[in-house]
Amino acid sequence: MGQLAGATDPIADANWHTPHERKGFFTDSSICIGCKACEVACKEWNRNPQDGSLEMLGSSFDNTGGLGANTWRHVKFVEQGKDDIATARESGRKLVSLGMPQVRPANSSPEARATLPAPSEDLSNVDVLGGLANPTGSEATGADAQPDTPEFRWLMSSDVCKHCTHAGCLDVCPTGALFRTEFGTVVVQNDVCNGCGTCVAGCPFGVIERRDDGTVNTNPDREPLDQEVPNPGTANKCTLCYDRLVEGQTPACAQTCPTTSIKFGDHDTMVETAQERVAELRESGMTEARLYGANPNDGVGGTGSVFLLLDEPEVYGLPPDPRVPTADLPSMYKRAGVAALGMLAAATVAFLGGRK
Repeated sequence: MGQLAGATDPIADANWHTPHERKGFFTDSSICIGCKACEVACKEWNRNPQDGSLEMLGSSFDNTGGLGANTWRHVKFVEQGKDDIATARESGRKLVSLGMPQVRPANSSPEARATLPAPSEDLSNVDVLGGLANPTGSEATGADAQPDTPEFRWLMSSDVCKHCTHAGCLDVCPTGALFRTEFGTVVVQNDVCNGCGTCVAGCPFGVIERRDDGTVNTNPDREPLDQEVPNPGTANKCTLCYDRLVEGQTPACAQTCPTTSIKFGDHDTMVETAQERVAELRESGMTEARLYGANPNDGVGGTGSVFLLLDEPEVYGLPPDPRVPTADLPSMYKRAGVAALGMLAAATVAFLGGRK
């Protein structure tokens, strides 16, 4: 599928005249096993420094806590009991009843579509694991088989920079250190960044951060970490392995993921794949399955990194309605102009009245 035209195509907006398709991730949290192989691969390839002491945080089976200047991929662990699972399923059922989103496989037949549970349909035969209670009399296999118990499950999802269609960090950078690549991704140029931190406030997801430990990646020749050089604290985040993309390679995290939870490819293809996967899960009774970042009408114009979630975004630490902070600048400038003209008119009237 070709790229969307006009303002929804970040490559066209950046005036790239190339045949490249927009690239992106589809992260399927329903098959993430929390192995953190993506974190390790990301750090190794990008020569990112260690985050902390690597000791468990105590609040979770995690030792990094979240995305940051040194951690560009982070696997989040969320424990859920039976009540949490039921709440998640009911929340997803309400989304279905609102018609949001209506997603089905492109090749699904009317008969297959008829098997989708309607919002008002009795779902008492749906077990807490997320599948129909042995609907065919056979054992669940493959992607439908859930390793959780009726009383407990893990939600695991590998988070990453969203590479927004309308990127707040890119909009507010005063030096041009951030740029839109020919693949539609957003990359920081460390040798241009002055460490002002404006981009940190411009990201609605809290992804980009300054590295204040006095080190910077120096990987043109893939030299070891002990050859890092000082810097003033530049901003850092996922580049979607730009150096690999220009060589026709897959990003390190997607290349490493043992379950294919992290998928990489043309952005439109990733969205289609995500929609088909959501439909597949809902057909099995997992009404909590939903997509995040696939809506081009959201506050960032959709994201380059699309996620399949099994609960509301807030459960994963994601904003439910992200909005690029520069979205209101045109209307703000207009109101400021009207106010300035009003003040000028008032001053003129006062001056002329004083002279009389």
